[in-house]
Amino acid sequence: MTPLVAIAGCPNAGKTTLFNHLAGARHTVGNWPGQTVERHEGIFAVNGERFQVVDLPGTYGLVAVSAEESIATGFLSRNHPAVVVTVVDATSLSSGLHLAAQVAEAGLRQVVALNMCDVADRRGLGVDVAALEGALGMPVVPTVARSGKGIPELRAAVAAVAAAGAPVSPLVIDYGPVIERHLGALVEAAVECPELDGLGPARWTMLQLLAGDEQTTRAAESIPGAGDLVAAGRRAAEAIAAEAGVEAEVALAEQRLQWVAGVLDSIGGRGPSGPTWSDRFDRVLTHRWLGLPIFLAVMWVVLRVTADVTAPYLNWVQATISGPVSRWAMMGLEAVSLDGGWVESLVVEGVLAGVGGVLAFVPVLFGLYLMLAVLEDSGYMARTAVVMDRTMRAVGIPGKAFLPMMVGFGCTVPAIYATRTLDSPRDRLLVGLLTPFMSCGARLPVYVLLAGVFFVGHRSTVVLAMYLLGIVVAILIGLVLSRTVLRERHPTPLVMVLPGFRLPDLRTVWSLVKGRTWAFVKGAGTVILAASVGVWLLLAIPIGSGSFGDTGVEKSAFGGTSKAMAVVLKPLGFGEWEQAGALLSGLVAKEVVVSTMNQLYTGERPADQQGSGGFVGDLREIGSSFLGASWDTLRAIPAVVGLQFVDSTGEDSTALQSAVRASFEESSGGHGALAGLAFLVFVLLYTPCIASLAAFRHEFGTRWMGFMVVGQFLVAWLGAFAVFQIGRLVGWG
Repeated sequence: MTPLVAIAGCPNAGKTTLFNHLAGARHTVGNWPGQTVERHEGIFAVNGERFQVVDLPGTYGLVAVSAEESIATGFLSRNHPAVVVTVVDATSLSSGLHLAAQVAEAGLRQVVALNMCDVADRRGLGVDVAALEGALGMPVVPTVARSGKGIPELRAAVAAVAAAGAPVSPLVIDYGPVIERHLGALVEAAVECPELDGLGPARWTMLQLLAGDEQTTRAAESIPGAGDLVAAGRRAAEAIAAEAGVEAEVALAEQRLQWVAGVLDSIGGRGPSGPTWSDRFDRVLTHRWLGLPIFLAVMWVVLRVTADVTAPYLNWVQATISGPVSRWAMMGLEAVSLDGGWVESLVVEGVLAGVGGVLAFVPVLFGLYLMLAVLEDSGYMARTAVVMDRTMRAVGIPGKAFLPMMVGFGCTVPAIYATRTLDSPRDRLLVGLLTPFMSCGARLPVYVLLAGVFFVGHRSTVVLAMYLLGIVVAILIGLVLSRTVLRERHPTPLVMVLPGFRLPDLRTVWSLVKGRTWAFVKGAGTVILAASVGVWLLLAIPIGSGSFGDTGVEKSAFGGTSKAMAVVLKPLGFGEWEQAGALLSGLVAKEVVVSTMNQLYTGERPADQQGSGGFVGDLREIGSSFLGASWDTLRAIPAVVGLQFVDSTGEDSTALQSAVRASFEESSGGHGALAGLAFLVFVLLYTPCIASLAAFRHEFGTRWMGFMVVGQFLVAWLGAFAVFQIGRLVGWG
């Protein structure tokens, strides 16, 4: 049987980076059984012996508070891994050793990976590894996860501990006379119930009951004859709280931290001589008054890079797909005698116009993911929770909730799953209802398209406004919900360990960007392909007269459905059936809004089939236009740094842009820009996609999912209505 190795550690200790080095390319990503939290699992070998390694969610201790922590603690208690690798941040020994102490108390074999030793050395934090190993009574391996230093030694230590075989003696910490008196009585009673042995050593199980760990309590209650012991544990916890003046869980943690302090004193650890450069940065970046303006400035730069610097590549991809690629597809169909019929229509007007219209925005999303990955790996993203805590807590939203909401800027689905990091069911539900208002990456193509049509020269400003509007709307709705159906009874303070600032690691950044961009491309090849073909099929099915594949768009099944929906949207300034159809298809995925517009407005075949000079001429055209896009991108970078306005799409409008402009001008009675802005507000505020609904239903149930769908549609309709009607009254657009 392959020995099981679990990697545990506090958040931001470098745990997952260490796992990636251990498992190398031989790891998979799935979900925990019955959960929607990602599970990373892999294999590594030492001298021919294979080990299965599992990366546990980050946790500060083995008394679960959040849903992700419950996964980590539950896995350790149920699976009893052969070895636990506890990753300890060398710059924050106290919190890391607090977790290591609990693992040792649980009677699990353990290797401590002392990570970020390079950072500790630079800060003057001397750590005597040999002395620490002796004080803990377990192997301690210094590592630098970002560079892979110490990984071979860590593998060898894991193999040696796993091969030892003999049971380990659980760590025994003296918790003082008050706790020990009650704990001793509980342990004596637990010894008389051998069925509890499956939960771990008797002393550890009773410590978990005293701390109120829900998983241990539920497991003990399910054991016949242990119900009285659970009740005795509750009474003992109440007695300890009365005598110690603090909750039993807090009293246990205080004593455990005193033990950790004793260990650190015994090894003669030195503290830093003064504040680090990271501390100096934090004084500014998390400042009460400066923190928020700096955050907004950072987001401004992110979106300038996303919307402006990548725009030349967007135009290049669009021109390549609508030109050479479409010509090649039609030439191929002609070669096999499939041109001129419904097959050609499916390929050119369905697949290429749909998926190609979305793939054109891959450079834009690549830019967004690149900037967010740099901020994540540098440690700045964690600071956003501190910056936003005061503002969000004033309206009943925990500051820690801003981290899942920031994840929502990439994709709503993992953002909903990320609510599991929050401490209470009420907070998780509230934030789950608010994260869909964050502008996910799938909405970005719609923003860029409409802003490029109606707000030439100010596109990045409009895109930033959409992102900020989503945050503002989420906060306002959070204020309403927290004062009504989700009233907060016991607010929890923000408790998190900020990672030190560091230069982003290129390998880590590239891994994040590559994974997220590839996920989008796969979506374009699966969900968006299916949606595009579905839209084409509805366009090909006639209502009344006509034949399949040869019917007017307005007389198709898609046109009929869209016309029915358009009536509801008429007061918003975009009541044409094409616009309604694009929004309807956007329920599948927001990228499909653009692909549907591309199909409806520019579904005709390419006009020039022979003007490229053949295949070689097409390749020459692709190469030269790519070099031109690269040069335009290089010219745009200094403009972003200098905060100069630049808009590379303002020179020549594409066929899609021209068609969209004409459609919105007609539907709004000459207020095209205002109607376009109202359309963007609606796209921002209505249901993100079917996948997000499925995730929300899994996490919070069908009833709350229905509440979210109806509520978001009403908010979107009212928001777009206010923008268009009020704007028209005051003479905008």
